[in-house]
Amino acid sequence: MSRVYNFSAGPSMLPEEVLKKAAAEMLDYQGSGQSVMEMSHRSKVYDAIIKDAQRLLREVMNIPDNYKVLFLQGGASSQFAAVPMNLMTKSGKADYVLSGQFSTKAYKEAARYGDCKVVASSKEDNFSHIPALDPKEFRPDADYFHICLNNTIYGTVWHQLPDTGDVPLVADISSCILSRPMDVSKFGLLYAGAQKNVAPAGLTIVIVREDLLGHAMDITPTMFNYQVMADNDSMYNTPPCWPIYICKLVLEWIQSIGGLEEMERRNVRKAQLLYDFLDNSSLFQGCAEKDSRSIMNVTFVTGDKDLDAKFVKEAEAAGFVNLKGHRSVGGMRASIYNAMPEEGIQKLVDFMKKFEAENK
Repeated sequence: MSRVYNFSAGPSMLPEEVLKKAAAEMLDYQGSGQSVMEMSHRSKVYDAIIKDAQRLLREVMNIPDNYKVLFLQGGASSQFAAVPMNLMTKSGKADYVLSGQFSTKAYKEAARYGDCKVVASSKEDNFSHIPALDPKEFRPDADYFHICLNNTIYGTVWHQLPDTGDVPLVADISSCILSRPMDVSKFGLLYAGAQKNVAPAGLTIVIVREDLLGHAMDITPTMFNYQVMADNDSMYNTPPCWPIYICKLVLEWIQSIGGLEEMERRNVRKAQLLYDFLDNSSLFQGCAEKDSRSIMNVTFVTGDKDLDAKFVKEAEAAGFVNLKGHRSVGGMRASIYNAMPEEGIQKLVDFMKKFEAENK
């Protein structure tokens, strides 16, 4: 069997060690005589799995004790409504920074439930950078301040967090979760779809400061109410059992290699390999401005749509799949999440050098 190098933005590749362990336990999880896919979520054996996953996430991310970890469903997009329903309940105001498609969707959804203000946007530059902020635009009575930390489609990331004072900072971290250490205490709430760096699609992670619980709007569906989910340890209903199990294995893998410090070192080195080539290429150009570049998603073009299409086609034939860029950017996008080995980046760069030589 020959595995390809999968540069998909999500669902993305998982560590081979994790896939092999899951395969070995597929029919019989630790002597239980059953697969995790088929066991009761109320059983003792599954209770240990979900508790281990929560414990490991706290350890790996160094999550303070006054934060709740919730394992939910519905994808990060469900949180576009859940966040305002739970948090925008005092002044009824929230500030949003638009740095890409998902932060824009989050803003539009939240605006259905209260007074949402766009305090900055880089839309005019096709979201090629994180927008400059003017603190005078921030509202001190806002219930929260929302950002998307890493912008999957455009290949940008926040390198410096906004200073929001007493206003809780909320961040969508779907495409950068577990990629490097982060100070959870700087945020009121973090949320992420797991299908990029954590687990298969189906699991949504929310990390929320306890003082932000218990203030949900009356119209909030029970399944969206963070307090209900926290009170039931994410087990109000049947959770996404299999993705939570894979999440546990991924967290064990991260611990085994040296934690998020080592994960960041690997990710920076991988991204640098690709960016160094792009910066010196006579054919390919990066799309994101240098001071906003993501280490998770690298966007680039040749400047010729037909040549872009040729590159994607030939790359796929060579074993480099899912390199086509999002339609709003065009060109190519290499999503180089935690599980992508450095070897995959080096081989991609070698292929790009060859393609450049043949298409001058």
